Amino acid sequence: MYIMKSKNKAILYILCSAFCFALMNTFVKLSGDIPSIQKSFFRNFVALLFALFIIIRDKKDFKIQKRNLPFLFIRSFMGTIGILCNFYAVDHLLLSDASMLNKLSPFFAILFSYLFLKEKLKLYQVFGILAAFIGALLIVKPGFSISAFPAFIGVFGGLSAGAAYTAVRYLGQRGEQGAMIVLFFSGFSCIVTLPVLLFDYTPMSIYQVLMLLLAGLSAAGGQFSITAAYSNAPAREISVYDYTQVIFSAILGFILFSQIPDFISVVGYIIICGVSVIMYKLNMK
Repeated sequence: MYIMKSKNKAILYILCSAFCFALMNTFVKLSGDIPSIQKSFFRNFVALLFALFIIIRDKKDFKIQKRNLPFLFIRSFMGTIGILCNFYAVDHLLLSDASMLNKLSPFFAILFSYLFLKEKLKLYQVFGILAAFIGALLIVKPGFSISAFPAFIGVFGGLSAGAAYTAVRYLGQRGEQGAMIVLFFSGFSCIVTLPVLLFDYTPMSIYQVLMLLLAGLSAAGGQFSITAAYSNAPAREISVYDYTQVIFSAILGFILFSQIPDFISVVGYIIICGVSVIMYKLNMK
């Protein structure tokens, strides 16, 4: 019963994370033409402040278990690389191509969890994730005229994010509090990107600052949610629900940018929703 409740919580957390990251992408799009490194810094700086607020509000100690320090560095290093690679891919590829490559992260998370955390895979889970991947492919409809290097960077970004989520899962299993994981990662990312930002800062309007602040808050919500999700359940059981971000993005795109999905995209939505329901029912059993 406890395991089932933990799994259900993880599903709710990852759905919340998907919605928050969809909001983040929306606000980043609304912020206009600003260097990627600048957007990345704001994303992590707001998350850093948010994590500090949570820790102070809950009167938690600023303590890190020494045994977890190597995996905190792995989570932070790979997470930072994942963000920077994703932004690079977005800047140099079609947005749909970059999004598709970034969606490889759940597959890498499952692979790394299997290899390093020794978490077992069930056949229906493998087929479910593959079906969700096909649904996402129908939605983003990536083109095939991509140059090799940016595409490689995009794939490496997905790999890095998958490694980071695996580290989050490991840290959650070893009792590291989610707020400290987010704080450590956000602080690490800000320190790494700050020198570049200082030499390549682009002035922003009040509107752009507001959009990036909202993007940062959304990212913080997504980061806390996904940290809680992977701390409560194995990647193989919940990563499929991360594809709902595409559905949330489609809804926000329709409301804010009057973007109407075509028939093929709708088929993709149905596949993702159907797989999510089937996976949930099978996991309940």
